[in-house]
Amino acid sequence: MLNTLLQAVSSAPVGGAIGAGIAAIGAGIGIGMIGKSACESIARQPEAASDIRGSMILTAAFIEGVALFAVIAGLLAVLK
Repeated sequence: MLNTLLQAVSSAPVGGAIGAGIAAIGAGIGIGMIGKSACESIARQPEAASDIRGSMILTAAFIEGVALFAVIAGLLAVLK
């Protein structure tokens, strides 16, 4: 029982590093999909380009913020 607990505690930094990497990859994929959708939308309706661009930037900023928190949480798990 104690040996299993010690193994789980020693593998926590590995899980934190993997979680930080997955968060960064997920954010990159999400922002890429937002950019793709925005370009397609602007191509279909050029007169709404400024509205689409503003929404795209705001959504990308929200994704970056969540990803930053996830990466920091993962790195804190690695350091602990």
